[in-house]
Amino acid sequence: MTIHERTSASTSAPQRRERLTKAQRHAFWGSFGGWAMDGFNWTIFGLVLAPTMDTLLPRAGIAPTPENIGWYGQISAALFLLGWGCSAIWGPIADRFGRKPAMMASILMYAVFTALAGIASNLWEWNAYRFLAAVGVGGEWAMAGTLLAEVMPERVRERFGGLMHSAAYFGVLAVSAVYLLAGPELGWRGMFLLGGIPALAVFFIRRTTPEPERWQENADDRRRRSFWQPVVEVLTPPYRARTIGNLLLLVVCVIGLWAGSTYVPTAMNNLSAYAGYSHTTAVRLAGISSMTVAAFTIVGCFAVPRLAGRLGRRGALAVLFALMIVGTVGAYGVAYPLHSIALTFVFLPVLGLGGASFAVFTIWLPEQYPTRMRATAFALTTTFSRWVAAAGTFLIGYGIHATGSLAVPLSLTAVVFAVGTLLVRLAPETRDQALPA
Repeated sequence: MTIHERTSASTSAPQRRERLTKAQRHAFWGSFGGWAMDGFNWTIFGLVLAPTMDTLLPRAGIAPTPENIGWYGQISAALFLLGWGCSAIWGPIADRFGRKPAMMASILMYAVFTALAGIASNLWEWNAYRFLAAVGVGGEWAMAGTLLAEVMPERVRERFGGLMHSAAYFGVLAVSAVYLLAGPELGWRGMFLLGGIPALAVFFIRRTTPEPERWQENADDRRRRSFWQPVVEVLTPPYRARTIGNLLLLVVCVIGLWAGSTYVPTAMNNLSAYAGYSHTTAVRLAGISSMTVAAFTIVGCFAVPRLAGRLGRRGALAVLFALMIVGTVGAYGVAYPLHSIALTFVFLPVLGLGGASFAVFTIWLPEQYPTRMRATAFALTTTFSRWVAAAGTFLIGYGIHATGSLAVPLSLTAVVFAVGTLLVRLAPETRDQALPA
């Protein structure tokens, strides 16, 4: 097949609006729930980073200063991104054995190892659990996004892609609310143990979520092919150029997420300490800051389908990158050096809206590849980009350690987004095109 293989989409004939079938509703809520729990779990690591380091760094003979917390926290984030990169393996698994079993396995993996992080006795044991949890976390987005795109009717696929992606940030809101209301009582260990709850959802997904008919149609043929054949196809012409383009654009997104939004709770902890607030107040402010970013990212995800429909996928991504430039410079380059908590909260909504850039890919990536390799392409581009981004976040961590502050290294990530706005043409525009067969 060629790069042009795709189903035809009728844009002129009026379509009768029909309700979603029971199977389509179950597919949406299964994907939504899995991705929401994913957001719940990945946020725990960033949310309780400071108190975790306060406990584990002294056991390694390291003083828990803000500089050391920033440095070792960034090393931990880099390890998490490396683990996320390893989760590319879920793509070939889903193309070979089905979207649903791969999604269930990824959820089970991130739930178990997040919970185990709560009983870690030293820094490196905790990092090992974080790495393994990331292998599961990284697979869920690709599995949920692929399954939903293949089940939803064409007329609503774009809209439900944006809605589904917002699920991760509902998970962020949920865990931030828990931390806000009971963080001091639960402690960082209790927060991680809560991350084991998603394992129970596997049983619900197994019973209710359907396997896409698109995948089932030629499942026997795919099982006779080599397990690695989808990887070969994604990385060779005519798909190689777009795969590289998507990888580069996602590197930009990931560096921004892990260097920007993920450090919001740590920044708020530092600002609270400078202001002389109590530990309880600092915990509350860290929770509120994460909730603010997540709430506005949800708003951004709701807006992405309309934005992508009007400006195209490239235009929508460029607009969101521009918002990230404003948010990172404002929060870390202006408000943080001024030690202003109030001004930081002015820029957090901008940071949140810009963070919806990932939702563009939930819609865009399935449109660029046919069914036989779709999950592999989705997983590979959204996970291997983490490996490149890990190097970037490691350099940012070094910058935090060297300068003794979050301000300069994190505000400089605006340069990455500026470059990203110039790279959006590397991936093909797919507005008004139907999902390839």
